[in-house]
Amino acid sequence: MAVAVSEIIRLRWLLRDLGVFFVTLMSLFCDNQAARHIATNPVYQERTKHVEMDCYFVRERIMSHEIQPQPISTQHQVVDIFTKALDSEQFQYLCSMQAGCTRPTHSSLRWSNA
Repeated sequence: MAVAVSEIIRLRWLLRDLGVFFVTLMSLFCDNQAARHIATNPVYQERTKHVEMDCYFVRERIMSHEIQPQPISTQHQVVDIFTKALDSEQFQYLCSMQAGCTRPTHSSLRWSNA
């Protein structure tokens, strides 16, 4: 999660430099319920000692309202297209979700249908 959060922050900074500003929280979709709970729960747990720094970084970003972890079903993880060998049915299903891409709503962005 920490790597994903740092990438979200970098992309947000890049888009801000390009003049695209967000008024809503950036969503971080995660299918691991335990990871979401550990990241949002400020109570220290002895069994998570080895991941303390990563959790602190993610929790700090959640508390500063930069990101919002969102639950997602494992079957709906679009990133699996790039990271797993999928059967054709699951691949077609994830492709039909447009790989998470939607048309931009910002007026200064252009979207090509090519």
